[in-house]
Amino acid sequence: MDHVFYRNVNKNYMEVQYGEGIYLYDTDGNRYMDACSGAAVSNLGHAHPRILAAMAEQAGKVAFSHLSRWTSGSIKELAALVGELAPGTLNKLYLVSGGSEATEAALKMARQYYLERDGKSSKYKIISRWKSFHGNTIGALSMTGDKRRKKYGPLLLDFPHIAPAYCYRCPFGKNQDSCSVECALDLERALKMEGADNVAAFIAESVGGAACGAIVPHKEYFKIIRQICDHYDILYIDDEVMAGFGRTGTMFSIADWGVVPDMICVAKGMSAGYSPIGGVVVKDEIHAAFKQGSGVFVHGHTYGGNPLSAAVSVAVVKTLIEENLVENSRLVGEYLLGKLQEKLLPYWFVGDVRGKGLMLGVELVKDKDTKEPFQVALGMAEKLTAALIKHSVIVYPGTGSADGENGDHILLAPPLTLTIEQADELVAAMADGFAEFEKRIAFNK
Repeated sequence: MDHVFYRNVNKNYMEVQYGEGIYLYDTDGNRYMDACSGAAVSNLGHAHPRILAAMAEQAGKVAFSHLSRWTSGSIKELAALVGELAPGTLNKLYLVSGGSEATEAALKMARQYYLERDGKSSKYKIISRWKSFHGNTIGALSMTGDKRRKKYGPLLLDFPHIAPAYCYRCPFGKNQDSCSVECALDLERALKMEGADNVAAFIAESVGGAACGAIVPHKEYFKIIRQICDHYDILYIDDEVMAGFGRTGTMFSIADWGVVPDMICVAKGMSAGYSPIGGVVVKDEIHAAFKQGSGVFVHGHTYGGNPLSAAVSVAVVKTLIEENLVENSRLVGEYLLGKLQEKLLPYWFVGDVRGKGLMLGVELVKDKDTKEPFQVALGMAEKLTAALIKHSVIVYPGTGSADGENGDHILLAPPLTLTIEQADELVAAMADGFAEFEKRIAFNK
């Protein structure tokens, strides 16, 4: 009898035996391409010898010390590395254990920052976007604009949400060539409605991830967001839990928009899945407000600043740099996107193929002309995922992207070590999987 309480208690789970490079092997010896890196986590693939060696070396020294009393060489080295790589004056790293903890910490840090800076403040609300996912803790889920929040509505904080930067389904009926980036200007509308004196920050994913399947905002989007945040004296929190550390083709994804946020939330790719870690990269000015104020950020978790996780992350970040994997993500990602668009867009049920670097999405539709989604009850994203598994490809399915309930997509986020040859292998296997899927759903056309 299996005593595990799984997320989906009615699902039959595959059992992994081991991983090697971009591949995972089940207990029957079958090989699968990990085309989503789990959940955009395993950026270096599996069983990377350098990371395993760093893990063993640190474990031989000390695996745990509590950050309320101890620091360590690995913690300080990681913070220095991240500070050098982050834009502007984002030079301080607050460490936690994962992505939800990172966005939760940023929420609380934004609130306390204004208390430290001004002595007292009414600023506490965080504005976010619909079609977003910021984590599963209560604060993070309050900021999330995705169907995952629905069951927990009575528990959530009353935080406002604005329009998504979703060009394929523009809520204002525009396209990128003719729009005035109304989705960014919607932040100003919300600030006026809520009162800027009540708002501490705006949070957004640089490239939308799990909730929408790699949507890429307009080139002017974050410039406008930065201007609005500055004008109304609110912080801009960049959620790069999924997109950061090379996933979209730059070390920090926001670099492609040419702006500097006040905080960057990170996790996943920072340790590439080899050990749990997350963090908030913070501007010097924010850190100074705490130092000159009470001196204490009233927040913390047991495993935040774990020396083992920090040592693993140091090895991961150095590997990203020395093996030029960020540039590889950009170049191979561009190639992969072009090939996927060529092979998949001809299918009648594929509405959009999009993304940046090695963070790509495929959106499924019932009608290409109207962009009408399939009804959620049909479970199209899961059915497509099952078809692709038969062709040895693992992807990350999602639903609700069209209207909060209906709408299917899959996310592709293969390891940043992906080669052109492996990209061709992935495209060929996906094309076969999509062809099989088309036969199975012909009645829905």
